[in-house]
Amino acid sequence: MNANELKKRKYARLFWLVIASPLVLIVLLFFTISVGLWGFMPSFEELENPRSNLASEIYSADGELLGTFYIHNRTNIQYDELSPHMINALLSAEDIRFRYHSGVDIRSVFRVLIRNIIGGQRSAGGGSTLSQQLAKNLFPRQDNISFAQIVIIKFKEWVTAARLERRYTKDEIIAMYLNTVDFGSHAFGIKLAAKTYFNTTPDDLKVEEAALLVGMLKAPSWFHPVRNPNRALSRRQVVLNQMARYQFITVEELDSIRQIPINMDNFQVQDQHTGIATYFREHLRNELRQWSRENIKPDGTYYDIYRDGLKIYTTIDSRMQRYAEEAVREHLGGYLQPTFYAHWRGYTNAPYDTGLTPQQIEDNILRTIRRTDRYRSMRQQGLTEDSIMTNFNEPVPMRVFSWEGDIDTILSPLDSIWYYKHFLHSGLMAVEPQTGHVKAYVGGNDFRYFKFDHVTGSRRQVGSVFKPFLYTLAMQEGEFGPCTKVPNTPVSFELWDGTLWTPQNVSDTRIGEMVTLQWALANSINYVSAFLMKRYSPEALIRLVRRMGVTTHIDPYPAIALGTPDLSVYEIVGANATYANKGVYIEPTFVTRIEDQSGNLIDAFMPHREEAMSEETAWLMLELMKGVVSEGTGIRLRFAYEFTHPIAGKTGTTQNNTDGWFMGITPDLATGVWVGGEDRGIRFRSITLGQGANTALPIWAKFMQKIYEDDSLDISKGDFEPPLHPPSIETDCSKVQQRETPRDYFRREVF
Repeated sequence: MNANELKKRKYARLFWLVIASPLVLIVLLFFTISVGLWGFMPSFEELENPRSNLASEIYSADGELLGTFYIHNRTNIQYDELSPHMINALLSAEDIRFRYHSGVDIRSVFRVLIRNIIGGQRSAGGGSTLSQQLAKNLFPRQDNISFAQIVIIKFKEWVTAARLERRYTKDEIIAMYLNTVDFGSHAFGIKLAAKTYFNTTPDDLKVEEAALLVGMLKAPSWFHPVRNPNRALSRRQVVLNQMARYQFITVEELDSIRQIPINMDNFQVQDQHTGIATYFREHLRNELRQWSRENIKPDGTYYDIYRDGLKIYTTIDSRMQRYAEEAVREHLGGYLQPTFYAHWRGYTNAPYDTGLTPQQIEDNILRTIRRTDRYRSMRQQGLTEDSIMTNFNEPVPMRVFSWEGDIDTILSPLDSIWYYKHFLHSGLMAVEPQTGHVKAYVGGNDFRYFKFDHVTGSRRQVGSVFKPFLYTLAMQEGEFGPCTKVPNTPVSFELWDGTLWTPQNVSDTRIGEMVTLQWALANSINYVSAFLMKRYSPEALIRLVRRMGVTTHIDPYPAIALGTPDLSVYEIVGANATYANKGVYIEPTFVTRIEDQSGNLIDAFMPHREEAMSEETAWLMLELMKGVVSEGTGIRLRFAYEFTHPIAGKTGTTQNNTDGWFMGITPDLATGVWVGGEDRGIRFRSITLGQGANTALPIWAKFMQKIYEDDSLDISKGDFEPPLHPPSIETDCSKVQQRETPRDYFRREVF
């Protein structure tokens, strides 16, 4: 071999060394990246099951998504749940060659290198494929990193993208990508984005809606359709042009769609403060936090309602829930609150009752101040009481609640407290008696402004809605029937200190006469309640209501016959539902089952049951309570709201009209309503306005009117089912009076 040939071989080896070295270095680089020598790389297991904070979803009994519990408001969907328009818009704008590359698009890489980096054309687009973007979403970059670190991270994303392509189909990658992107307004993933911006589902997105959402991916805040509608419209047009360019839509369709304005009428941020059943969802959140501390996942850790993507199936019916919220809003906002304002206009220290002293009112306001977050925060900062009170008197911009809509104004924190004291509040719960399923739950006026829950969190004096329990005791003993006559005369009790207590009737109607128990309950006669209490005992009555689900402590005093205990709406409704369930108490239930994100059953819930009374007693009580509606304090259901079918009910009004109640029972639904002020000193001055028949009953009536108008609910207007063995006691007192002789009357009277 001569010198020239040796020289040629030397140059050939050098040439191939120069050519091969970068390739070897690149291979070595990607190998060392893949094995983790350059930092974290996801394992095969992590790629198979990528960890992400998935919101737990709360579903109504009729299948509607009520809300979520989340760190990031994210829920997953499958590819077949996506609108074709969404897929086409995404591929057009982000990665048109997605179906043809293996995670890294070399053509795009060279375009970025030549046009963006060398040519300086920042508008030439990026080189990341959907798979690379998914890798970045699943395994986010750190903040404040150097250029060298960015390069290494980019290479790592290439490796991860290639691995994703091997592990998942193209369709699965598209779905995973859309599940992980941030659309702004607390909407992580396409499912929440469709709900937030258009109140729809991903499979129902229209072309223009899909184009808008895809356009937002570039910069959700910059192209936000509510805050920046012009930018959003311009960006939507870019995406639509791309869709036309790649023939996903025709030119004619493009010209038509581009004329459609952006409609954000259905925009609503999906958080705990908005949507329906907000009070219910907050109550459920507290219940499930306790549940999660008692239930362990297969990996040995406790369930996390904010990260584990649980599916929580509740008993709430979304239609009934909306009707309940509408009924509260219509009566309180449309009638009762304006009436309350007019009632107290011109009175000093309104809305507090005139019987309260200035010191009592001042003490109430001071207690309210000390319960505020503002006060607690300033105390933690070490401010003195005087400094805090000075701050509470300084006007600041704020947004306040009104039934006509939120108001932006300037008030001092103290003035805002007085402003909110004028509002009446309500609590409503509806239960299906045969299952214990809670169908509607309204804890207050607006959860954004009034966080206190008046269904389970509040206990108020129940007044006459407690009286049916006393009558139940009488029916249960077999000594009395609905048509049994008792004296409508005063009854006195000797108290522990030797003094006498004699309850008084509200009116003088039929005082001194013998009256039937049915008439007495219908007209809420205190003398008769005292008569029955004298005959039995407070302890016996308490034992009965315990079997009916009342857990609150009740002092065994004779006054409980008039409804002095403080109970919750939850307890009152659960107890009264017992009558419509033939004497069997079923604990009101909120959740039927919980599943994991894959649909596997984790837990199912069966309510506690207890036989509280005989079937006959329950039926007799329903007959008694029907008299309240047909001829008693609930009669406005007949003449004002034109209900003609059987309804068992009871009104309740506490001392000085502080609390108004109505309990209404039909064969399929037991519903209780409470209305009152934030403090017990806030009330109407007259029984005409302050009685439960005026404050609470109309809410029940409006709620039930809406339910009966909805044929899809199939709520019965029939009568209650009689006992299996018909009772021997006549419940139609007019028939009893017609066929009995004076001697028979004497026998039926109880002294």
